Amino acid sequence: MKQFLSILLAGTLGGMIAYGAFSYKLDTQKTVTTEMNQSPKAIFTNNPTNTPTDFVEAAAVSTPAVVHITAKESDQLANQRLNDKSRIDIFDFDMSDFFGRNFFGPKQGTGSGVIYSEDGYIVTNNHVVGFADKIKVELTDGRSFSAVKIGTDPSTDLALLKIEADNLPTIAIGNSEDVKIGEWVLAVGNPFNYLTSTVTAGIVSAKGRDLDIIEGRAIEEFIQTDAAVNPGNSGGALVDTDGNLVGINTAIATPNGVFAGYSFAIPINLVVRIVEDIKVNGNIERANLGIEGFDVDADLAEEEDLNTTTGFFVVNVVDGSGAQYSGVLPRDVIIEVNDVAVNNIEDIKNEIKFSKVGDTVTLKVLRDGKEKLVPVKMRKSF
Repeated sequence: MKQFLSILLAGTLGGMIAYGAFSYKLDTQKTVTTEMNQSPKAIFTNNPTNTPTDFVEAAAVSTPAVVHITAKESDQLANQRLNDKSRIDIFDFDMSDFFGRNFFGPKQGTGSGVIYSEDGYIVTNNHVVGFADKIKVELTDGRSFSAVKIGTDPSTDLALLKIEADNLPTIAIGNSEDVKIGEWVLAVGNPFNYLTSTVTAGIVSAKGRDLDIIEGRAIEEFIQTDAAVNPGNSGGALVDTDGNLVGINTAIATPNGVFAGYSFAIPINLVVRIVEDIKVNGNIERANLGIEGFDVDADLAEEEDLNTTTGFFVVNVVDGSGAQYSGVLPRDVIIEVNDVAVNNIEDIKNEIKFSKVGDTVTLKVLRDGKEKLVPVKMRKSF
């Protein structure tokens, strides 16, 4: 995957993956970032069986449920951020700061969102609203609301908002597991902060993309499409030809800050899981075990005199981690997590990827040739 990205983004400044329209206060020039935009019309010379000749119905049912979001950071919040010495770092800024924007002023930006339920819950990207304490939502019918941030999950780049309204238009929830490579999809959003309610079409190019674009602990399973994406589309809808919501548009790969052929959406099955979690718990803080080591194979088993050829061999336990506090030791071999067999580190990652601070996971380890159960209370990610 790293090789895929390096080829994809060669020649760009630092392998640039551009997110939603993002700028700082006092920036008087119109900002152009990365999202989706294109004409919804398509002409087919040979129309295969079951392929739609247009996307009128899908656009009609999805467009009313996609909103325009304006997010701002108040002076008070900006001052608090700037006074936090741990946040002031010469490397802690967006690439746009190289081009003369006011790094030290209040942040502001725009994006899109999708009405998740009739009673006013709206899902969008964390990078659209995560920094903000003043959020405005505009509906396609012209109504405008102040929104409350219910919670965010930076690890998936998702956020949940709430407005005080009822009987709002929604999009039927689809099943992203059923999405097939090559099928048509529509992207709906508000590119460039002025092309509201824009619909674009493309096909699903790939599924399960892990792009390494979310900082820190990340859960990335992107749907890749070639639907045109431009700044301001972040948080908008990816729908199938029946108008079912199958993803939340999030990012593009680009050498120039605008659409260059690749766009990425968070699959709706993941979105639903995270949204329901945020509804209950608010902001989501992911956790790590805090272990380092190697996958067990025949050579390692022989070298370390282990009585197993699968599992994960712990070399180091991170100071202050849940593993350390729970008694995991170097030379333990993790063979199960929550009763799921562990063949390698990927099995551990998959089993704990949704774990939050305070959750408990149960490890079965081999220690000196004997099996032992070790409950681990998860702590903050390192």
